[in-house]
Amino acid sequence: MNITVLDGFALNPGDLSWNSFEQFGTVKVYPRTPSDLVIERIGDSEAILLNKINITKSILEKTPYLKYIGVLATGYNVVDVVACRERNIVVTNIPAYSTDAVAQHVFAFILNFSNLVKLHSDSVNNGDWLKNPDFCYWKSPLIELAGKTLGIFGFGNIGQKVAKIAHAFGMNVIIHTHNKNSFTGGEIVVSTEELFERSDFLTLHAPMTEETSKIVNRETLSKMKPSAYLINTARGGLVDEFALREALTNGKIAGYAADVILKEPMDPATPLYKAPNCILTPHIAWAPLETRTRLMNIAVENMKAFLNGNPINVVS
Repeated sequence: MNITVLDGFALNPGDLSWNSFEQFGTVKVYPRTPSDLVIERIGDSEAILLNKINITKSILEKTPYLKYIGVLATGYNVVDVVACRERNIVVTNIPAYSTDAVAQHVFAFILNFSNLVKLHSDSVNNGDWLKNPDFCYWKSPLIELAGKTLGIFGFGNIGQKVAKIAHAFGMNVIIHTHNKNSFTGGEIVVSTEELFERSDFLTLHAPMTEETSKIVNRETLSKMKPSAYLINTARGGLVDEFALREALTNGKIAGYAADVILKEPMDPATPLYKAPNCILTPHIAWAPLETRTRLMNIAVENMKAFLNGNPINVVS
């Protein structure tokens, strides 16, 4: 079987190996593939692996040998699954591989806001402690998480993990979810309006749908406390970035931290570029070595199951 990896660099920049796929056939790996070379590089491949490459109906019509598409991520919106179904092409994804890593990243953001470690480390390294008359000082008010309210919008695997960590910190957890059977213990279900009104920290963990698109907008932001912080490790499209920039500039909320933006990689024109009280990381919550190793192993098992006639993690 001919196997082509179309954009392998994100998963494996060199610290992992594609060798496990060689048991299934001949493997060709491209670090990245521009859109005008997708058809050419797929060629006579029967299986392809991809992360962010768009596979459209028109591409499928020109790649007649294709039987399997392995998406190297949980989200699979880059693939036209309806067209794949019509052509009997199996599409698989990688579910729940990054739960621990993303939840960890959420609390890296929360603790950054509450403890201001870098601000004070920079201050010390700039000589401020050397000149200080007292044994301690702080550049800005610090926050104790115990007793604060953490709001969670969306309560799947990652949201549930975040809730468990929040409970360990002694936080009160309120959630907005359609999944009524996913509680980890002690959460209170509230409306979207109440979630924005009550949260000291509000973290987004919902998929991108018509219902959730720009759930963070001028109206919902206006309901938040001026002392509240907003965190997004889900999808950039959950946020109206222009309304958020306005809220940050005018001090309507205390801060925003995100690992995702609407357009990735970042465009210089994005409203959040150099926004005040805004922390952005380049979509790395999923990227610890352990997490990517887990993803790679699941991708291998997905292909093995497909070839054995019992495909798993099938989305089409």
